[in-house]
Amino acid sequence: MAATETETSTTQTPISPTKQTHHHSLSHSVSLRLPFSQASAFNLEKAVCSHGLFMMAPNRWDPLSRTFHRPLRLSSSPSTCLPVSISQSPSSDVLEICVSGTDCLCTQDQEAILDQVRRMLRISEGDDRVVWEFHKLHGMAKKKGFGRIFRSPSLFEDMVKCMLLCNCTFSRTLAMAKALCALQLELKAGNFSEDFTPKTPHTKELKRKRAKQKRKSKAATKLETKFEKCIQEPTDDLREMTNESNDHDDEVEIGDFPTPDELAALDAEYLGVRCKLGYRAQRIVSLAQSVVRGDVQVNKMEELCNDSNMLSFYDTLYAQLLGIPGFGPFTCANVLMCLGYFHKIPADTETIRHLKSVHKINCAITTIEKEIVAIYGKYAPFQFLAYWFELWEYYEETFGKTSDMAPSDYMRITATNMKTTKKKRKQISKLFLR
Repeated sequence: MAATETETSTTQTPISPTKQTHHHSLSHSVSLRLPFSQASAFNLEKAVCSHGLFMMAPNRWDPLSRTFHRPLRLSSSPSTCLPVSISQSPSSDVLEICVSGTDCLCTQDQEAILDQVRRMLRISEGDDRVVWEFHKLHGMAKKKGFGRIFRSPSLFEDMVKCMLLCNCTFSRTLAMAKALCALQLELKAGNFSEDFTPKTPHTKELKRKRAKQKRKSKAATKLETKFEKCIQEPTDDLREMTNESNDHDDEVEIGDFPTPDELAALDAEYLGVRCKLGYRAQRIVSLAQSVVRGDVQVNKMEELCNDSNMLSFYDTLYAQLLGIPGFGPFTCANVLMCLGYFHKIPADTETIRHLKSVHKINCAITTIEKEIVAIYGKYAPFQFLAYWFELWEYYEETFGKTSDMAPSDYMRITATNMKTTKKKRKQISKLFLR
């Protein structure tokens, strides 16, 4: 099981600066060590490179050094974030954590950093137990060392990012996350201005949307309405869903992911234009304000999920999430997965595509639940882990190993690029239909 003791040391050896940490002095750093038992078979690379969340700013995986980088918050000063790098020597049962920009950390802040690392990488006795029990049911996942799904250091960040995953290309999702982190850096420095002017004039944008609305046929409108009733998620206009943004420029300087307090004070219209969030801007600001007011109690949600009887709270948590503006069934299921509920599979068009490509099953969003039960029911209560293992393997067979990718390659992971030859599809299907 995961050990909890820590070792700390102070060093003045500089580390290589990264784009998101240029605003910090990197002349000092504090080293923390997070040991875990060898029985947990923990592997940093596999724990990080296991879900698209690891590709979203401010996260950064270095494929050359096999090191994970991102800013993390201090407990003594929640508005302060410091650059952190996490590495693991081959076959080591200790994570090496380097906190840059400071030469000392109080015990409270050391524990805060370690708690965030544990959450992201799912390092706890409960997480070890989940992996062990899942591996008893899924031999191939055990062989490949798969079982921990990366998540954010906070539930709020997970909730916002799950909203960013809906109804758009993954490239656009990455751009929105980076834009939010760039804005956070401006907010921290006090350099932001709500006088920001979008590149597309507002009047021109209105004309463009009106023209598209006129082109919609009655049949298309009827089909769109029917689909929305099934998914219950809001949808961007066509331009937003297909726009391939250029906001992935590696020269863009970014900070940490914004906190509820930082977002709650913003004007939703400004946020939408500044970060190209579309309809999501109002929902993100509303969520942040609800967290700040205490209407949405993220800490309480986390506590329920640490309970030994956590499955009994699923329906309660699902109902709470469903009551949040912008949270449909898909987003709720994704957030609950981040909280550690693996018995439900968030189903969308990607799930439909996967079942068709790998399992040769044609289904619709209205009938997919029956197919999911038939295929993954034997892995209960870890149906999502079995499904995600297949899907992630499919991605890596198609695009290459994600831990070897440069961040600029993440944009290639799109539905269009998922098209493979008939021979390739057969090869991938054989991996899971043996």
